[in-house]
Amino acid sequence: MDIQNIFQNNRDWVQSKLELDSDYFSNLSKGQSPEILYIGCSDSRVTAEELMGVSPGEAFIHRNIANMVPNTDLSAMSVIEYAVSHLKVNHVVVCGHYFCGGVKAAMQSQDLGILNPWLRNIRDVFRLHAEELHAIADEEERYKRLVELNVEEQCFNVIKTAALQRAHRERGISVHGWVFDIHSGKLIDLDIDFESKMKSVMEIYNLD
Repeated sequence: MDIQNIFQNNRDWVQSKLELDSDYFSNLSKGQSPEILYIGCSDSRVTAEELMGVSPGEAFIHRNIANMVPNTDLSAMSVIEYAVSHLKVNHVVVCGHYFCGGVKAAMQSQDLGILNPWLRNIRDVFRLHAEELHAIADEEERYKRLVELNVEEQCFNVIKTAALQRAHRERGISVHGWVFDIHSGKLIDLDIDFESKMKSVMEIYNLD
């Protein structure tokens, strides 16, 4: 890719938007009121707005390696606080994807330098679900299942935050776990029953 082409692409994009709506950018600059906070992977093959079919202003986006929500990550915690408490989003989505490089790296026993502490969060997910994962003979299926379990655990990390618990009491905010299948292009809703799963842990995580 010629980096200078990006600026021409931008000019073409601006022109196409103005041809449809001469006030497009003036309206966009007035503020944002997204319905969704989307927490996804930084993978260059997974574009949040495009796969959801949403326009600028409709989703607040946070991306990192393997769509993680560690409670020690001030970036993720700040995004959740701002989106939930200030932008008043009504849905928080954690979206993983099959064939995720971060998840695959976490499954391998090798030293990856500065990535080690980040990937350790995924290895902890593997440890929590080791019995189920070791029972899956096919390596690719085990890998895909870890992607799903990682999404579920990161959704739990979202629910553990004070901002989310407040918003759930005040306006019934929802948390969703999705997976993007790169092979088919389809979004998959994992249909995780968070209400029942969280009952067993809310004694310690409930911040009322």
